[in-house]
Amino acid sequence: MADSKVTTVRLNIGSEKFEILVKPDPALNYKLGKTKEIGPVLVSEEIYLDANKGDRASSEKLLKSFKTTDTTQVAEQILLKGDLNLTTDQRRRMIEEKRKQIVQYIYETFVDPRTHNPHPIVRIDSAIEEARVAIDPFRRSEDQAKTVVDAVRKILPLKSEAILLTLIVPASYSAQSYNVIRKIGQTKSEQWLSNGSLKVDLEINAGTKASFLEKLGAATKGAAQVTENL
Repeated sequence: MADSKVTTVRLNIGSEKFEILVKPDPALNYKLGKTKEIGPVLVSEEIYLDANKGDRASSEKLLKSFKTTDTTQVAEQILLKGDLNLTTDQRRRMIEEKRKQIVQYIYETFVDPRTHNPHPIVRIDSAIEEARVAIDPFRRSEDQAKTVVDAVRKILPLKSEAILLTLIVPASYSAQSYNVIRKIGQTKSEQWLSNGSLKVDLEINAGTKASFLEKLGAATKGAAQVTENL
């Protein structure tokens, strides 16, 4: 049962299967932790053994499996632990979002070893399509990245490459640029110069260089000096 208005969440406990009827988008938001109110999620508070047949779970079975007969509490457990039957549109949107996250990860983490520059995002996305990698809509993009990278490597040469930058930031911009510097890479050394400027040796992934320089330039209005140590 999965249309634009109603879908199911299923949970197996031992040999028993329990189902609830939910509203697709509110249920997905609840599963993703975007909302904590279960009321707007439920189509009804009925707990089913088979929702299609209208076969309701008895109080005895609820008590045995969930230690309570409170249907709201049971529904919360089913929604949190069970499998949400995504609508076609939900699955498409979630896969697209995960795919974008994985593409961005590859873009920022790997470079083409021939040019030492990241592959274009469009090329990475095309390689994922060509490799026919299945994207899991619920699994974290970070956890899927290795599998995707292994598949894409058969099509695109990828290398994780670190570079060392020396930054000199004028004193007037040191405070606002400090967070940018700390978030993007690993600080190897930092030193306050006699004129108040901040000097930092920073190791970053080569794929993040362009975006980092853009952010640093915005934070310092282009006043930072950047030298790449070869």
